Amino acid sequence: MGGQIFISLLNPGIGLLLAAAFLLLWLNRRDQTYVAVAAGSYALSMLGFLFQDVGPALPHQFHRILSNLCFILAGCTLASAILLRYRIAVPYWPMAIIAVVAMTGHIWSLWIDPSLAGRIYAISFSLGVIALLTVIKLFPAPKPHLIDRLLFWIATLATANFIVRPLLIAWLVGGYHSDEGFQQSVYWTTVQFTQAMISIMVALNLMVAVAIDLIGELRQEANTDKLSGLLNRRGFEEGAAAALRRQAVRGWPVALLIADIDNFKSINDTYGHAAGDKVIAMLGELVRRMSGIEIIAGRIGGEEFAILITGTEVGTARGYAERLRADLPGHGDGRLPAGLNPTVSVGVHVDHASASLYDLLAHADVALYEAKRAGRNRTTVFKPGLTLVSDSTA
Repeated sequence: MGGQIFISLLNPGIGLLLAAAFLLLWLNRRDQTYVAVAAGSYALSMLGFLFQDVGPALPHQFHRILSNLCFILAGCTLASAILLRYRIAVPYWPMAIIAVVAMTGHIWSLWIDPSLAGRIYAISFSLGVIALLTVIKLFPAPKPHLIDRLLFWIATLATANFIVRPLLIAWLVGGYHSDEGFQQSVYWTTVQFTQAMISIMVALNLMVAVAIDLIGELRQEANTDKLSGLLNRRGFEEGAAAALRRQAVRGWPVALLIADIDNFKSINDTYGHAAGDKVIAMLGELVRRMSGIEIIAGRIGGEEFAILITGTEVGTARGYAERLRADLPGHGDGRLPAGLNPTVSVGVHVDHASASLYDLLAHADVALYEAKRAGRNRTTVFKPGLTLVSDSTA
């Protein structure tokens, strides 16, 4: 038994370390439920190997039931953690049915019709089906990062490991006959090895996924204007540049709107900066409410907002600007001081997506300047080849 005890402690030790690592991650990322679920999965895996390899033999071989129950629950919770990472609905009922069938088959092969092969197939095939469910659920999910594709293929590898490996070993060694020397058998040796490898691969991928999520949140925070809830200038320029690259491939037109709150300095001087901040927040709310998936919007200056609308013509862009302009005065009912009815002027420029962001901003800014010069509270569209065409509504 000398060195065997150290081999037997390999998977429990890995399970303990990974459970502790995910628990520490979760304590600092309480909003990420899947991290806590992953910690529970590795804790269950640790208990399963302890019951199987290290713990004392219990009457009627209850230790085998406990160990395999832990293995099945560990598989279900790890699959749940992966799916929760992608906000995919976890198939709780199918997994519960698989777990019940697995344990029923295991108990039958342990007590009713003793068969080592039956116990092995009941548990291993059930874990394979759980892994296969995960693969099926992950297949249509977006995989923006390499780590997402790796996690999918690791789940595929786990499916093959649980379904193909027992059959392959049975074919190579002539089947499974008795419990004697089971812990030193080829089958259990491969379980120890493959479980360790797959556990570590899944854990590393999930940990990297946590890091990617955190980096994404930090990037979003760095690119967001807290007062308006829109992108800040840097975030807008990055998002708009990416949108223009996408639209250039499609060949669709794009519209760039610059909206500027009228007489903003006077609002601050007369009603206070708190009132000015509320007006900025209100305009940000309106833009978010009117925005769609093909719209990039940001606060690019003190009271100046830029909105890039892809795949739209002049009429649609002007209609968007007019809705924004018409809705602002009534949007602050009950939130602004009496007598404060803010208005906004909007400059619009429509061009091909191949146009540079600098040119779009420059032309929209010229149109905005004309709207201000013509009396404010109006939309002005810049038309190439013409000076400026002012479009005022009563």
